[in-house]
Amino acid sequence: MTKTEKNNAVNAATQTIKELFERKSVRVFTEETIAPEIKELIFRAAMQAPTAGNQQLYTILDITDQSLKEKLAESCDHQPFIAKAPMVLIFCADCQKWYDAFASQNCAPRKPGAGDLMLSVSDAVIAAQNAVCAAESLGIGSCYIGDIMEQCELHRQILHLPPYVFPAAMLVFGYPVQQQKDRKKPVRCDLNYIVHENGYRSMDSEELKKMLQKNCPDGDFSTWMQAFCSRKYNSDFSREMSRSVGEYLKNFL
Repeated sequence: MTKTEKNNAVNAATQTIKELFERKSVRVFTEETIAPEIKELIFRAAMQAPTAGNQQLYTILDITDQSLKEKLAESCDHQPFIAKAPMVLIFCADCQKWYDAFASQNCAPRKPGAGDLMLSVSDAVIAAQNAVCAAESLGIGSCYIGDIMEQCELHRQILHLPPYVFPAAMLVFGYPVQQQKDRKKPVRCDLNYIVHENGYRSMDSEELKKMLQKNCPDGDFSTWMQAFCSRKYNSDFSREMSRSVGEYLKNFL
C-alpha cells in the first residue's frame, strides 16, 4: 500500500468510527417510542459483545414499569429525564447464574470472589457499550446513569437482585430532540495524555494542567479544578457510592 493509499484509508473513516466520534450523552428525548423490533435488535447487538469464556456474565434488566422508572429517576440523583426515557436498561454484573448452575450439577463451586465480580462487571459494561453503539447507528441517543451504583442497597432491593448480582451500568435511550443533536460534544483529552507506551507514565502538575486546561480555556485553572473536585470527586454522591459499593464488596471478600 502506498503512502497516499494509507493516508486515504485513514481519512476515509467508516460509518462506525464516525458515529463513535459523534456520539454524546442525550438527556432530552422526543415522544417517539422505540419499536419492539428495534429494541430487540439493540438487545441482540449487546449480546454479541466480547465476553469472558463466552459466559455472558451479565443480565440486562428491561425497565418497562413506569412507576419503577419514576423510582429510579428519584433514587438516581433526582433526574426526571430518566422517567421520560422510552427505554431504560440496567446491565447487571451477574456471578449468580453460573454459581447456581455449577451448584445444580454438584460441581462444589467456591463462592464468587472479587476477581469474579470484576470480570462480570467488564462483561456487563462491554455489552452496555455495544447497545450504545447499536442505538447510535439507528439514530437513538443514550446516556449512562452512574447513580445506579450510588444507592446500591436500595437498588438491589427494588430490583430484586440476588447476592452475587450487581447493577454495574444503567442506560436510558430515546430519539434526541434537535437541541440535543446540535449540542456540542465535550472535547476529549489529547492522545498523548491518554495513551502510554509499554507502561504507566506518571505526569507532573504542569503536564496534568496541560491535559485538563481544555476544560477552562478562558478561566483560572486552579479555581476550576477546586470547584470540579468539590462537585464531583468530593461530592456526597461520590462518597456514598464508595460506601455502598464497599459494603457490597464484602460479599466477595
